[in-house]
Amino acid sequence: QVQLVESGGGLVQAGGSLRLSCAAFGVTYSNYAMGWFRQAPGKEREFVAAISWNGGRTYGDDSVKGRFTISRDNAKNTMYLQMNSLKPEDTAVYYCATTSRAIARVTVAYEYWGQGTQVTVSP
Repeated sequence: QVQLVESGGGLVQAGGSLRLSCAAFGVTYSNYAMGWFRQAPGKEREFVAAISWNGGRTYGDDSVKGRFTISRDNAKNTMYLQMNSLKPEDTAVYYCATTSRAIARVTVAYEYWGQGTQVTVSP
């Protein structure tokens, strides 16, 4: 049974930083590309960043480029999202997910999802 567990969310002031983690269980982690998505109240889930199975390719949405960095440690079955220069509009529940594609930006490409971790950025 595949399980993804996010952690590291919290409340931070604008301009601050957080690092999210996504630990994977019950899956051959290195076989999958991974992604981060977020969903704000009343909005659809949106793409944040993605990383290929070995970390050789990464994508980030334009809204987070230069501020967020995605990475992974296959030895620890864990993916990370370093978030710097946070803005109030980054407030959302952040989800990690796995895809059997080489890499992907759309939600429908992802098969397994975590439960999410709340990130709140105050002005």
